[in-house]
Amino acid sequence: MATSEYQSQYQVTGMSCGHCEVAVRGEVGRLPGVEQIDVSAASGKLVVRSAGPLDEAAVLAAVDEAGYEAERVG
Repeated sequence: MATSEYQSQYQVTGMSCGHCEVAVRGEVGRLPGVEQIDVSAASGKLVVRSAGPLDEAAVLAAVDEAGYEAERVG
């Protein structure tokens, strides 16, 4: 099993329920290199862990594809 060495955090606006979390998790999870995703509609936080650096624009585009807006916070 690979070890996630990189972590990036985003603030997602517009999520309100578990379905929102599933939508974001599904789109971001399709990106190459993503190993773990933690997303919370209650806090609006998205944490993505990967073995290598991810393209921030690709993550933001994936969140947009799910129907939400995001900005990187960490």
